[in-house]
Parts: sequence; C-alpha cells; structure tokens
Amino acid sequence: MNNEFKLKNGSGCLYCKGCGRQDKQLNTYDWLADIPGNAEEQEMVEVQFKNTRKGYFKNSNKLKLDKGDIVAVEASPGHDIGVVTLTGRLVPLQMRKTNLKPDVEIKRIYRKVKPVDMEKYEEAKAKEHDTMIRSRQIALNLNLNMKIGDVEYQGDGNKAIFYYIADERVDFRQLIKVLAETFRVRIEMKQIGARQEAGRIGGIGPCGRELCCATWMTNFVSVSTSAARYQDISLNPQKLAGQCAKLKCCLNYEVDAYVEAQKRLPSKEITLETVDGTFYFFKADILKGSITYSTDKNFMANIVTIPARRAFEIINMNRRGEKPENLLETIKKNEPQQPVDLVEQESLTRFDKRKGNNNNRKKKRKGETNGNNESTTNGNKPQQLKDNQPKGEGRPPKGENRAPKGENRAPKGENRASKGEGRPPKGEGRPPRENKENRAEGKRNREDGRERNRNRRPGNGENTASANNKNGNNNGNNAQTTQNNNSKPQAPVADKE
Repeated sequence: MNNEFKLKNGSGCLYCKGCGRQDKQLNTYDWLADIPGNAEEQEMVEVQFKNTRKGYFKNSNKLKLDKGDIVAVEASPGHDIGVVTLTGRLVPLQMRKTNLKPDVEIKRIYRKVKPVDMEKYEEAKAKEHDTMIRSRQIALNLNLNMKIGDVEYQGDGNKAIFYYIADERVDFRQLIKVLAETFRVRIEMKQIGARQEAGRIGGIGPCGRELCCATWMTNFVSVSTSAARYQDISLNPQKLAGQCAKLKCCLNYEVDAYVEAQKRLPSKEITLETVDGTFYFFKADILKGSITYSTDKNFMANIVTIPARRAFEIINMNRRGEKPENLLETIKKNEPQQPVDLVEQESLTRFDKRKGNNNNRKKKRKGETNGNNESTTNGNKPQQLKDNQPKGEGRPPKGENRAPKGENRAPKGENRASKGEGRPPKGEGRPPRENKENRAEGKRNREDGRERNRNRRPGNGENTASANNKNGNNNGNNAQTTQNNNSKPQAPVADKE
C-alpha cells in the first residue's frame, strides 16, 4: 500500500492544502484544510473564474475535490470552467460574507475537466483580448458614453460577458445587437465601478503591497473627504486617490481610532493666554496627544508643542483669570532625568590617584611612629606647647635618639587614657590632688630623667608632669598630670655628656 502523502492543488508541487498557490485575485486561505474529513462535511464548493468572479456550487456527485482542482460547472447555457478555491466548513461562512441570497438557485458541479474541455476553454480564452478591442470601437461608433474594461468568455465558448464602466445610464440595446452579429455568441453586459475594475486588473499600491480590492475586499464602502480631515491629512487629490482614481479605501481603516482620540484634545478654537502673549492652535498630533501652538493665526511664529494635559491646565487657569509665565513651565519641572552612564564617567587614571593617596597615608603613619602626631581619645590633635626649658638641659646631643618634644608635658585634654594597651586599673597610677605632692613629683621626675629615658619604661603613671610644674609656674592650679597610656613606646635617649 502506498502511504506517500501528496497534495493536489493544481500547482504541480507539494504544498500545504490551506496555503496552496493561487495565481488569481481574492486568494482564500483554508486554515481547516488539513483536518481529516473536512472536505466531505459540506457539499458546497467555492469556484473562481477569470479575475475576481467567484461562484458557489453544489457537489452533488460527491467528487473528491481539493483546492486547485479544475472543474466543469453548470452554466446557462452550457457549462463553464473554473478552479476550486475553497471546500469544507468555511464555504458557508464565505457565502454569508458575500451576502448570497438564500433563494438563489444553486447550480451543480458536473465533473473534473477532461482534455477536450480544456481545449475549448483555451480557444475561447484566446479570443478575449481581440473581442474587447473591437467592442470598444463599436461602442465609440454608436456614440455611447461607456468604457468596456474586460471581456470574459464562458468555458464552452457559447457566451461572452462584457464588463463596462459608465457614469450615467446607458442604452446599450443597439450595442448588444451589433455585438451578437459580430462575434456570433450570446452577449451579457455587466456594469462595474472603478474600484471593481481596479480589482480585476490588479496592481501594487503606494504602500508596496498588492491592492486590497484584488486580494481580499469584496464589498466596497464609499469613502469621503471627511475621513481625511479627521486624520489631519492634507487634502491633496494626487495623494488621496488610488489607482482607480477614487479616494483610497484605506482611509476608512483608522478613521474610528482618530475620531476617538480627537475627543481627548481641546477645541481648535480655544486660545491660550500667557504672560508672554496669546497662543493660537496650529496643528495637532492626534495619536500622540500633543498640540502645537503659534503666536500668529496665519503662519508659524514662536511655535510651542505641549501635551493635551498641559493645554487643559492652562485653559482652566485662564478661566480662573490666571496666566502662566509660559507654556513649557510645567514640562521643564517634570522632565525625567537623563540616565547616567557610569562607565563613561570613570577615568583611566583613577587608580593612579588612589595610589598617590595611599603614599600620603603611609607618610602620615610613619610620622606617627616617631611621636609627631599623637592622637587623643576625643579625636582632637594635642596642642604642642613651646618648651620653656633652657637649651641643653636634660636633652641629648644632636644626632642621637632624642625623646619626642613635650615628653614630660601633659597636653590639654590628655588626662583620659584611650582605649587599648596598658591602661592602669582604676585608682592606680594617678597622682594625688595636693599641690605640694605634685611639686615634689615634678622634682623627682627631673632628677630621674636620664634613667627614665634610658630604660623606656612606659605605663607607670609617674613619668609625666605638666610643663608648668617643671618651671615652677603652676600659679596654684591643681593640674592633673597623667601619662598618655595609649601612646607608643619612645626611642631610647643617650645620656648627655
């Protein structure tokens, strides 16, 4: 058994049933074609003839038909040749769309075409162009105000349909007699409009796509210039007219959206009063919701574009008797901040700058180890007092390790020991508060200075005294002299020879 899946759509290649190739206008996509049993559920079949002419026929003989099959259908008189374009459940929907009356007699499908039928069809089709040219000349000789746009022969060649365009009512009875005697066929005259003619001929629109009347439109609605006015389109006939010399059908597509959006804009007749002057309506972007105002009614002068919300605010202010400074005042305040590009702000030398700062920090730390920058618990730098001691007394010679300046002094605010190492227990290492004992303690410190500098024994609480006690200038003040327990150990000092 051959299970090979092939689709017969008249194109000679394998295509999907629903989107098979169709070289004629008004192509129909059957999105239910691949469902098993879809074609057998409905007897009605859509058949297309030359250009946009379509008909609906009953498959009374239960033929297995697919999209693209060429069939012979019933006609009056004789038979016609057409191509199947739709089968199955979508055919009743298409019949309803074309407003097909229910009382219309539905004709039958005879058979699939035979080679003899195709020969007759090709012969009749070859005579269509010459017949159209000759019929136009005959109508001109009869002084008829009409244009014959197309001629279509029936599949068996016994009948010809003449499509014509006329602005007024035409009496073509004499024309039918002349055409019947000339071509020896049955004559049928059909009047069509300019839009139907463009659909039968086909073409590409200014949008770059195939004409709507040639691809999907079957019912044509009248288009007026008010549709262009609602959409704020310039009334230029060359731009608004299509290939049929009528207004483009696409003007009606978005007019409802524009009418709805225009209700959210203020009236064109309202003027805006500001401190700078009076502004008049100039133009509007309806979908965007922005309005452009000008200081002159007739031409562009000092134009300002503001949103509709701002326009309503100014209108309400004018009704209250207020005038804003300008139209853009609120917009400037509410402008969103521009996004910041962090990568753009970075400098390539940012690491070098940090490196220099680290060197300065190292120098500061090195100075602190030498006792030049002593810190206190409250974060303030100690005040360095001038040494009132005479030169050379109790100091080592130059070049040798000297004790830091102000070693025997108790700087201001240094009575409290900082957190950390060597803090003595509460009540220990603190001198008594009597003045006499403080003076004796100062004398003792001066006498034992050499031994203290040599041994470098910090943390006893007995090595520091105020500078004023050293010179005897205490003036009766009870200064508490305590050693800074948080200071670093001092370098050894050599004896002065």
